[in-house]
Amino acid sequence: MKTSVKKIISAALALMLMAFCFTGCKTEKKDTYVVGICQLAQHDALDAATNGFMKALKDKLGDKVRFDLQNASGEATNCTTICSKFVSDKVDLIMANATGALSAAAQATDTIPIVATSITDYATALDIKDWNGTTGFNVTGTADLAPLEQQAAMIKELVPNAKMVGILYCSSEPNSKFQSTVMQEKLKALGFECKEFTFVDTNDVTAVTQQAAAECDAIFAPTDNTVASNGPAINNVLEPAKIPLIAGEQGICEKCGIATLSISYYDIGYKAGEMAYEILVNGADPAKMAIEYSKDLTKKYMADHCRELGITVPDGYVAITNN
Repeated sequence: MKTSVKKIISAALALMLMAFCFTGCKTEKKDTYVVGICQLAQHDALDAATNGFMKALKDKLGDKVRFDLQNASGEATNCTTICSKFVSDKVDLIMANATGALSAAAQATDTIPIVATSITDYATALDIKDWNGTTGFNVTGTADLAPLEQQAAMIKELVPNAKMVGILYCSSEPNSKFQSTVMQEKLKALGFECKEFTFVDTNDVTAVTQQAAAECDAIFAPTDNTVASNGPAINNVLEPAKIPLIAGEQGICEKCGIATLSISYYDIGYKAGEMAYEILVNGADPAKMAIEYSKDLTKKYMADHCRELGITVPDGYVAITNN
């Protein structure tokens, strides 16, 4: 009799445990998801990525998602404050827009899922030595890097007689340094000489750009947030000096460049939003989600700038039009 009772109790406990597993192991469905968005700075590219991200989640979740959108005004310390508050508020997911925001978010939490966008190289941004396409921890997202070899080839196409190409960027942005290092290799292989011109922050953008204009025949600017935020100041130097700038993204190109190998920041933001949905609703593990890259690349140029500089644009380029 005692044995039968024990068997019944054991069976009941087993059923309870199985029921717990089936309910506890499923992704928790919530009435409303709260997503904290930390955007490093306000400029066209990052704004487009944020808008794409929010649109994707709104398309998927409608009124079941709420955003806490915060702009760090280009300051790393502000990113840290913003992300720390997201953690204390116990948001369901953090979206980090640009490298400074990602660094702050990754330092703030190793449990809340982070989806990033507008990141050039995740291995550089997160100091991952053995990169295999996934982070291995609570971070995933989309990248904004257009192939640097193709960008170097564009410089050869557009300014074939140039000898010295300057690379203009902010020294405090590790992804810009990464692009500069790779770009120098590609440019030297095409016969160019290269020199870096770096500024610390917005205060010395004009002075550094003046130095670059005096020493170079052409300039390359990577996907650098400080450059993107100071395009008009850079153009005020380069335009009268008649020095062409090839840009890492369209927003920079429109402000101070002649051409770019363009991706859509809205699209990579939208893809990041779809990845966030998979994490929030379907329980996808960001540690195992491969970083996604833009597949749509377009050579674009500023017709007026090229005309003023006497640059002949080959076939295969699309003129940028101001909407």
